[in-house]
Amino acid sequence: MKRLAILTSGGDCSGMNATIRAAARTAIANDVEMIGYRKGYAGLLKNEFIVLDSLAVSGTLQRGGTFLQSARSAEFRTEEGRKKALDNLMKERVEGLIVVGGDGSLSGALALDKMGFPVIGIPASIDNDIAYTDMALGVDTALNNIIYAVDCIKDTASSHDRAFIVEVMGRNSGYLASTAAIATGAEFAIVPEVELDLTEMCHQLRRRYEEGRTNALIIMAEGAGHAQSIADGIKDAVGFETRVTVLGHYQRGGAPSVFDRLLGSRFGRKSVELLLSGTKGVMVGLSANSLTTTLLEMVVKGGQKKLNEDLLRMADILGI
Repeated sequence: MKRLAILTSGGDCSGMNATIRAAARTAIANDVEMIGYRKGYAGLLKNEFIVLDSLAVSGTLQRGGTFLQSARSAEFRTEEGRKKALDNLMKERVEGLIVVGGDGSLSGALALDKMGFPVIGIPASIDNDIAYTDMALGVDTALNNIIYAVDCIKDTASSHDRAFIVEVMGRNSGYLASTAAIATGAEFAIVPEVELDLTEMCHQLRRRYEEGRTNALIIMAEGAGHAQSIADGIKDAVGFETRVTVLGHYQRGGAPSVFDRLLGSRFGRKSVELLLSGTKGVMVGLSANSLTTTLLEMVVKGGQKKLNEDLLRMADILGI
């Protein structure tokens, strides 16, 4: 192979730039040219790319997000769109593609693989909901952002005898909520995987109040319900003045943590080495701190990774 390409697709996250940089420099070290498609599959369809020489990726390691940018593409989901994408890859003499993104992005990578084009997938999702990898890109940085914000909110909660519900990302996964609850000492974690018993939660909050603890912190995944309705229910049942804070896209940004810089660098290097060795149609993952490969078809068809129940049990125990 003499020319490879990389794109970032779906939701952005910290660590993507480290991945792009490592992939580009590994390619250069092997006398292979690397190009980067702008705005994910949308850029691939428009044939918008830049050459990723050493200078192009210089100074990107510490930046959050993705300098190649990201976007979603309805056109790529069609058969005609995928054929157009393949034509553009062939036109530019690209011999292998690295796709960095979440489940939808990896599904797109699988579609190209089934069309016979060499593809390697890299998991990037702050929800950490991609199967066959312990961690995805961006998770660690997002958690650090959440914990910093929640620590600040907890100071206010204790100063004013209030309960705070902090809504974090996680449409279908409670990983961020449960992990952040443990790390911040929150009383409760509300996650999509477990139906909320508001009556029981209010009962426990009332018991805590009678013990003399006059504030509470609740971490809630965005897909687990309506935060303001829960806050109103707590206020009515317990009497706590309850506030809701939605962290939103604050969680995604910021300089990547050391863990995400290293993980992105490892993923980027490995993906190029796999393509050059003739391996294709797999996702690079992390298991027990070692890099692994799993067929894209298994990753996509395996569905969303299940939340570790031990995390939920720990959050419950430590929140007592």
